[in-house]
Order: sequence, then structure tokens, then C-alpha cells
Amino acid sequence: MTKLSDTQAIILSAAAQRENRIALPLPESLRGGAAAKVVGAMLAKGFLEEVDADTRKGEPFWRETGDGHGVTLVATDAGLSAIGIEPEDANTAPAGATDAPTKEPAPDTPTEPKAAPKTRTPREGTKQATLIAMLRAPDGATIEEIVAALDWRPHTVRGAMAGALKKKLGLEVTSEKVEGRGRVYSLLGN
Repeated sequence: MTKLSDTQAIILSAAAQRENRIALPLPESLRGGAAAKVVGAMLAKGFLEEVDADTRKGEPFWRETGDGHGVTLVATDAGLSAIGIEPEDANTAPAGATDAPTKEPAPDTPTEPKAAPKTRTPREGTKQATLIAMLRAPDGATIEEIVAALDWRPHTVRGAMAGALKKKLGLEVTSEKVEGRGRVYSLLGN
């Protein structure tokens, strides 16, 4: 498993929760040269990629290309995997990717009805699968227990529960205070 800095994990977690996996805006505390350094490292590792920004849709842009266009930053499948999130569909091109050919039928070709959207399922053996197993345990798990088991920071655990589990997988995470243990999280319908 790739070791991420807190800042990289925050950027990727935020991108995973946004439409089209756009990584902008960056955290407010990350400015100037520090932002360029972090983004440069993430681009080099393949966690982010630069794609043409669609300013008509109001997409924020990372930098101008010099020809009047801007590029934005998008989390890649590798970036999502680094934070334990299984990409929705590995064959889906990220926002702004224009080099992928479109597959539109010819005007006189009959089209088949569209299949129901795929449900997301985590890969086995990932940190996300471990998180789900811990939350499905009869006693649930505390943030501290999850941090110890996954070697994550508390904010990463909360982000994974809110983003990957609730928003992406549609799981319902509940919590309750347990005397002597603190706040315990579990998945509804164990």
C-alpha cells in the first residue's frame, strides 16, 4: 500500500467526493510553492492527472497552458486506490479527457436499452474492505480502533466513511456513544 502524506490523503478524499473526481480547490492551507510541490509529486506518482478544464461548466483550473486554455486536476484510479476506494469503472475516462473515442451508434442503428448502473463493491483485501468488515462486526468499531488497524489518520477514517461508504457505496453508517468505549460506528443492517 502506498504511503500518503496527510495533505495527499485530504486532496484525494475530497476529489473522490466531487463530481468528475476534480481535485480542486486544494485545501486553503496549501498555497504557492507548497501546492506546486505536493501536486507535482502526486502527478509524478500517477495519483492526479491534468485534463482540459471546461470553464463553461465552471470547472476550476490548476494552471493555464499558454494558449488561453486551462487544465484542472483529476484524481486517477490509482489515486483512489491509494486511499482505499475502488473506482466506479476502470474503463471510465475522467472529466475533460478528450482523447477517448466516443461510442455513439449510427443514426439508423437500433440501440439496446441501457443496463442498470453497476453497484460498487470493494475489492477484497483492501483497507476499504477491512473498514467495512470492522463496521459490520457485532460491536462495531471506534475511530481509534480503525486508525490502529488501518494505519490511517482520524480525518481519513471519517472521510472514508462519509465519502466512500455513504456516498459511493450507499452504505448507512450509524454511531452511538458506548460507556467506556466512546463513539462506536457500525453499518446499519449487519
